[in-house]
Amino acid sequence: MEHVEAVVIGGGQSGLATAHALVRAGLKPVVLEASDRAAGSWPRYYDSLTLFSPARFSALPGMPFGGDLDRYPHRDEVVAYLTAYADRLQADIRTGRRVIAVRADGAGFTVELEGGGQLWARAVVAASGSFGCPHRPDLPDLETFAGQVLHTAAYRGPARFAGQRVVVVGAGNSAVQIAAELALESRTSLATRAPVKFARQHLLGKDLHFWLTHTGLDTAPLARLLKTPPAPPVLDDGRYRAALTASIPDRRPMFTRLTNDRVTWADGTTERLDALILATGYRPHLPYLAGLDGALDPAGHPHHRGGASPAHPGLAFVGLEWQRSLSSNTLRGVGLDAARAACRLAAHLARS
Repeated sequence: MEHVEAVVIGGGQSGLATAHALVRAGLKPVVLEASDRAAGSWPRYYDSLTLFSPARFSALPGMPFGGDLDRYPHRDEVVAYLTAYADRLQADIRTGRRVIAVRADGAGFTVELEGGGQLWARAVVAASGSFGCPHRPDLPDLETFAGQVLHTAAYRGPARFAGQRVVVVGAGNSAVQIAAELALESRTSLATRAPVKFARQHLLGKDLHFWLTHTGLDTAPLARLLKTPPAPPVLDDGRYRAALTASIPDRRPMFTRLTNDRVTWADGTTERLDALILATGYRPHLPYLAGLDGALDPAGHPHHRGGASPAHPGLAFVGLEWQRSLSSNTLRGVGLDAARAACRLAAHLARS
């Protein structure tokens, strides 16, 4: 069995930021990425995805985005950036290595790989994100609906829905962005439980992220103060609010029933429906920790305090939503959480 100092599970933005922080802390991490390249889930996001934060506020530690720093990078630009970032890291990044289990083993952990390989590590960082676990809410009679049902994890673009009747469920950035582009080629409604909340993209001539960064609100340790973190508003330069105002798409209260190929709305009207797209987010995807006592709570969510496992000093989490702040699981904010985790793990290894 190969012995290493630290294993980072996941080679996306969280794993790469963590590897960078561990190297700076004097450790030699091994990054295990299940896919064939170190770019995380970004290559599989929908085609039109564009960051809501400018390039100058969207970089990982140690490597700024190139080009115009005030632009909003497209998905493919982010993939290229993460690939270049991985190439520059002084870390052992191994792709095509899916972790299936982590077990406590003496003063460290045994990390089991799909196919039978194993590593023993003194420290482990779970940074695999949540893209592998799309949240499918309990919607009324969803199992009886005969039309297409897909989560945004499987959505790529509007072409396949041209001319169809489509409902997008959700009130976040992705829900509004996807519904707006679908509405140009299909009859699309956005179904939400409450009106969509918008935040202005620009204030006093500056992008909102300028103010979040310079006031410290973006990275302030707020998670412990919030029993239920608020849903973030949709960042808008005016076009999405205008689209909803023009009913392209229209916004409707959540439907009350699905049956066969029809949807029943809150006002009692029914109509034929071709496709239902769930823009309902993701949940932490950590099945490999299921056998590690105390790592997860009874619901399967990570048990942590600011990213540190109370049950296992050598285990850390990076990239969780609201791990410490509102930007914890974003390109612009994950670096601070990664540095904190690396510092804690380096201190733990020095003591052990």
